[in-house]
Amino acid sequence: MTTDSSSGSEPSVRPSPNQDDRPAGSVVDTLVLHYTGMSSAQAALDRLRDPEAAVSAHWLVDEDGQMVALVPERRRAWHAGVSGWQGRIGLNACSIGVEIVNPGHEWGYRPFPDVQLRSVERLCQGILQRWPIPATRVLGHAEIAPHRKQDPGELFPWQRLARAGIGLWPDEAAIGRDPEHSLRTIGYPLDLDGVTPALAVTAFQRRYRFWRVDGVVDDETARLIAGVERLQVTGRS
Repeated sequence: MTTDSSSGSEPSVRPSPNQDDRPAGSVVDTLVLHYTGMSSAQAALDRLRDPEAAVSAHWLVDEDGQMVALVPERRRAWHAGVSGWQGRIGLNACSIGVEIVNPGHEWGYRPFPDVQLRSVERLCQGILQRWPIPATRVLGHAEIAPHRKQDPGELFPWQRLARAGIGLWPDEAAIGRDPEHSLRTIGYPLDLDGVTPALAVTAFQRRYRFWRVDGVVDDETARLIAGVERLQVTGRS
């Protein structure tokens, strides 16, 4: 993909045909971060603009920090697919989707470059200023579709983003009630077909306990789940 390599440059505009009107009455209250999971940035851009692929996102952020605008934020992009959070199914209607260029687990998953992350932070901060999205609804694709997706994965620095005011990061809390119940309270879509408790735990760990992702609720994971639940129920935004 040929782009300006400066992370401070203005976004380029490469419209995707894969978009439509948001349903009447829908409110944009969710931000979903993805990795592209393809062999190159150009391959990802081509797919996001291919009518036959029928997928898109509002934004694409290349590894050199360049941002590409694909779908106007007021419109619905097709990035979340079969998804759910806090009892709501089908999150394309209420969300902004950001694709972050990275080969992903299939093509050679690697750390996200600092220049790319700076652009992601700048972009997300702007989105959060434009739309009423609480910290508890800044999510990874794996969290809203744990039966299908892994992105943006365990190498994505959610704690760094939280320090920049994007999303949240928990302190460990005393283990409370059943972790599965707590995951439901947080929002994990355990009622979606194919989503098992182990898959929900794995998705949780990819974000909050990335140094060991095994789908097992050990004491450390249980305390982190309790910590996120505490942030969730106190209404942090």
